[in-house]
Amino acid sequence: MEFNRLLQIRRIYAQPAALELPRGQEIIERWPDAEVVLVENHWNIPEVHGDEANVPRWSRIKTEALVLGVKKALTVKPNGRSADFIAPSTANGCAMACAYCYVPRHKGYSNPVTVFANIDQIAGTLERHATRQGMKLEPNQCDPELWVYDIGENSDCSVDALISDNVEDLVTLFRDMPTAKLSFATKYVNPAMLDWDHGGHTRIRFSLMPADLAKSIDVRTSAVAQRIAAINDFVDAGYEVHVNFSPVIITDTWIRDWEELLRQLDDTLTPAAKAQLAAEVIFLTHNDRLHEVNLGWHPQAEQVLWRPDLQESKVSSNGFNNVRYRSGSKARYVRQLTSLIEQIAPYCRIRYAF
Repeated sequence: MEFNRLLQIRRIYAQPAALELPRGQEIIERWPDAEVVLVENHWNIPEVHGDEANVPRWSRIKTEALVLGVKKALTVKPNGRSADFIAPSTANGCAMACAYCYVPRHKGYSNPVTVFANIDQIAGTLERHATRQGMKLEPNQCDPELWVYDIGENSDCSVDALISDNVEDLVTLFRDMPTAKLSFATKYVNPAMLDWDHGGHTRIRFSLMPADLAKSIDVRTSAVAQRIAAINDFVDAGYEVHVNFSPVIITDTWIRDWEELLRQLDDTLTPAAKAQLAAEVIFLTHNDRLHEVNLGWHPQAEQVLWRPDLQESKVSSNGFNNVRYRSGSKARYVRQLTSLIEQIAPYCRIRYAF
């Protein structure tokens, strides 16, 4: 039912090179009634990207359009926060529509899922990189023993797994790597993943925020209560499961709302889930371009996301004008929330907070 709600693919924009690959053919066969439109470049599709007229059709495009491409830049990037390394993406964009998502800043006025069909090349790049790394000799906050590779920087892997076998292929690859594990954050509960053979080398990070706030800005995602309950199921299935408290958004009631969420988490998790839990705490960063886009399709979200009275501007490395909470105030916010976590869920190790 939720699969049908998120993905009702009617048109697949495909690079010819992607159609020549087995994964491309598998995806086409999954939606046999969809119209296939050939495109030269998966980034430059005027009907999908860069057209301001698409703003009111934001969610419809995400539901009905799929892009099939070939990933050219197979670069493994160092990270050090969520993971030791960021893997080349197997997908870009999302069928969900979180109002604060940074991907639309790069892709234009809509960002349906782009799936990359050259999964064998991506997997080969990762296997060679992990082999060159060898053993992790010194523990760090990413993991004490294994190199961690984030495979979901530009998409939600739990939703990607509804579209193709790319994510499961990487889970299987890392299952057999003695020195590495993979990781991704998600806002979607995909029960099919409970049956995957992951060998304990997959870390899933369920993103959480207060439920009432999520209803208005975590658009088309699994309910927060469903995500919390799923932590137990995935721990029982042998996964390592962390949480992302992200993004933390300052409102008039934010401390009270987070207290309620943390108590719900504490009441729901089993002892086994609590024993292995860790968290990333990430406060909101917004963007002036995304703010303008959101005003066209979801203006009520901007009432909490765009707060000039609380935020300051910073030009990012790629030239975008990002806004974040003022540094002095943010330090206080971080202390308030981390203290609350330590009080209500002291077993939840905070990997980092910023």
